[in-house]
Amino acid sequence: QAVLVPGLGTFAVVHEQVRGTEEVYVVRRPVFQLDMDMSCLRELVFPTMMIPGDIEIMPLDYWWLSQTNSLPPDVVRGCVEETILLYSFQLRDRQRPAFAFENIGILSCQDNVLCMQFHCSCIAGLESRNTWVALLLT
Repeated sequence: QAVLVPGLGTFAVVHEQVRGTEEVYVVRRPVFQLDMDMSCLRELVFPTMMIPGDIEIMPLDYWWLSQTNSLPPDVVRGCVEETILLYSFQLRDRQRPAFAFENIGILSCQDNVLCMQFHCSCIAGLESRNTWVALLLT
């Protein structure tokens, strides 16, 4: 499954096979595919991550988010849109703030490389059997 955050990118969970010395591990790990206005990303490098075509991409569920904080869905949508707009303006102005996603990870820019760093707890929550393999891959 995957979730599209309009103007920012898509978060997904992918299955990946890894060959060990004696067995093949199949792990679930998080990925992030950036989808921002390219004018915001001048001089920045970012990893190209392709989400497999068989993964269903769902829009961000503003109603569900509104249930977690008691704000109306339209207010939540406006907050998300304004926050992403502010972040893109900061990138365009050569500011390099980190963008934190609670319980997921941090989108940060170091040495002009913009990348998503997932929290270990997020990875472990997705992959309970082969956690160390998923951590190493991510």
